[in-house]
Parts: sequence; C-alpha cells; structure tokens
Amino acid sequence: MRTVFFILVLANVAFFAFPWFGGGAEASGDAQIIGKQLNPEKIRLLAPEQVSALTRKPEPPKLATVCLEWGAFVGADATRAGQALELLGLGAKLAQRRQEDVAGFWVYIPPLASRQSATQKAGELKRLGVDDYFVVPDDPKWRNAISLGVFKTEEAAKARLDALRAKGVKSATSGARDTQLGKTYFQVREANATGAAKLNELKQGFAGTEVRECAPDEKKG
Repeated sequence: MRTVFFILVLANVAFFAFPWFGGGAEASGDAQIIGKQLNPEKIRLLAPEQVSALTRKPEPPKLATVCLEWGAFVGADATRAGQALELLGLGAKLAQRRQEDVAGFWVYIPPLASRQSATQKAGELKRLGVDDYFVVPDDPKWRNAISLGVFKTEEAAKARLDALRAKGVKSATSGARDTQLGKTYFQVREANATGAAKLNELKQGFAGTEVRECAPDEKKG
C-alpha cells in the first residue's frame, strides 16, 4: 500500500509541476519567436507619394516616331494621293509642301507608250540606284515621260545626264524646258512604324514616288 501511495504522490507532483517547467519553456519559446518577429525600430511609415508609386501602373513605352515625306506628285496625281491620305485620318499630322521648279533645262526619259511601261521603267531606275525621279502624269505633250531632274543651266543638266549614264541609264536625254513645273510633297508628322507601312503601301499605286524622312529643316514645321 505504501508503494502505491508514493506512486500517486509522485504522479500528482508531476502533473502540477508540468505547467511551471514544460509549459513555461514552451511559452518562453513562443515569446522568443514573437520577439524576433516584432522589431519596432525597423518599422518605417511610407510617405503618400511612395504608396502611390507602389500602386501606380507602369506607363506603356512610347513608340518611336519620325516625319515622313511622300512625293513628288504633279497634276492629277497630287489630288489622287491627297484623297488616299484622307482615308487614313491623319488630321493635323498631315501637311503639304509645294515646290516650283522654273526649269531652263531638264533631264528626262521621253514619253513611254503607257503608264505601265513608265512604271516598269521606274522600277529599272530604282534597281540602278536612281531615286530622284517622277513620272509625268497628265501633260499632253510629256505624259508618261520620266523626269530625272530640272536645272537652270545646260551645264548642270549635262552633269546630271553624265552621272545617270555612269549608273547605266541609257535612255535618258537632256533638253530645254521653259514651262514651270510644280511638284507636291505630302508630309506625315509623328509617323510610327504602322504609319510608315501604310505610306509604303499607298506608294505602290503611284509610280516614281518615294517615301523618305523629311529634310532636317522640315521636321519642325
């Protein structure tokens, strides 16, 4: 009986001592964890602009733009090109530049049999590295001729002709031209890659025209 009595006493002592020793150790461990988690000296309050910066959505990248010029156009082709550009809805981004050439002499390829023949000849010029040209569209005498430059002096015209022949242009000639030749150029300001692609697509319907970047002094205007 005495042995059973001592066992019961030890069991009661162990039961009541556990919260003080085992439970206290666990509580002490939890307190250490909480103490490690809470560091008041490291807490920093964000200013309103910092909070706004964290929640602000990033702005989409701006697309590169450039001023593009399409031309040259003479007579009815200028009207037709203008109508095609109106369909693009360019608004204030679209402008025109007019160039009047009072030519005493010019370099040209004589009128060809049809507009298709003129277009094919323009393609040959392009392959030979000749970019400055346009097909005369509606002049009764010079329709489907290809102008390769207008000049005030005969010497300048001959110099241009020599340069063209050096590139392999054999059908060009030079001669006097006393009439005033007005050319129209269309400019598209702030054109992106999509706009440039549309201009080059329209260009296919106008032989002898080119799409290129505006001259430096024209980009601001």
